[in-house]
Amino acid sequence: MYLKTFTLAAAVTLAALTVTMGGAAEARDQIRIVGSSTVFPFSTSVAEQFGKTTKFKTPVVESTGSGGGMKLFCSGVGEEHPDVTNSSRRIKKSEFDKCTANGIGITEVKIGFDGIVLGSSKAGPDLDLTLSQVFLALAARVPVDGKLVDNPHKMWSDIDPTLPKQKIEVLGPPPTSGTRDAFVEIAMEGGCEGVAGAKELGLEKKACHIIREDGAFVEAGENDNLIVQKLESNPNAVGIFGFSFLDQNADKMKGAHINGVPAEFEEIADGNYPVSRSLYFYVKQQHVGVIPGIKEFISEFTSEDAWGEDGYLLDKGLIPLSDADRDATIKAATGLQSLSM
Repeated sequence: MYLKTFTLAAAVTLAALTVTMGGAAEARDQIRIVGSSTVFPFSTSVAEQFGKTTKFKTPVVESTGSGGGMKLFCSGVGEEHPDVTNSSRRIKKSEFDKCTANGIGITEVKIGFDGIVLGSSKAGPDLDLTLSQVFLALAARVPVDGKLVDNPHKMWSDIDPTLPKQKIEVLGPPPTSGTRDAFVEIAMEGGCEGVAGAKELGLEKKACHIIREDGAFVEAGENDNLIVQKLESNPNAVGIFGFSFLDQNADKMKGAHINGVPAEFEEIADGNYPVSRSLYFYVKQQHVGVIPGIKEFISEFTSEDAWGEDGYLLDKGLIPLSDADRDATIKAATGLQSLSM
């Protein structure tokens, strides 16, 4: 009788513990980070520095793309789910709602800026493009002679005779990429607005975002380093990727001018380069204090040594926030301020 009572009591206790642990991360001793390929080199640098200078293990950083990272991050709470996700765009309302539905509180940390470049091998043609020309090169449907038609442009010179007589061949990220999201919202939409007759023919916002699928644009995966490698072997192609990858490969790559502005650090920092975006990482609040080192990792990422005007992340191509924005971000991040949308 005593044994049966004890067994029943133990079972009830175990069930209660299981329920309790279901709402919080279990004991894992290493931070797990997923998300954007653009933010990946910055996050990796911070993780390595963090592992060298603290008592905590070096975080594991995976490049899954912004969309893929958000999907993993918002799937739930517990050690099988990541603690942090990097993003080269702001979290979408649908993603925020999924996180909220799964009991996840989020702290948003904006880390700086990046430009999206059209880069090519130094052996390739020089490109000086307007946003409208970018749209006319890559849109699925464009206005021609007062009609909306499938994109007929095969050569850059088909768009403007002053452009190179070179086949349009652009390597870019898939729809799950934050770089792709930002590119269509900033470059494609911005270019669409400047094309005569586009709005009159029904090319509103979302329609302007649709990229052609006839072979002129090639999805080259989430790995920006791989796009750079492919461009080296194909000097006639152009790639879409973050400025940091152009900066890190300046000995072999060059960027197109957009609206007459070169893809350079100073131009992006000053707000002159037309295709730039903010970069973020997001912290799962339920894992703070359970997975060791998350608060300390935030502090390292937002330290002056890391993201300051002379910080080590600038060597990786990060465009820093202003002093005032960094101060405000530090306060929100270290205070684990909850994001609301």
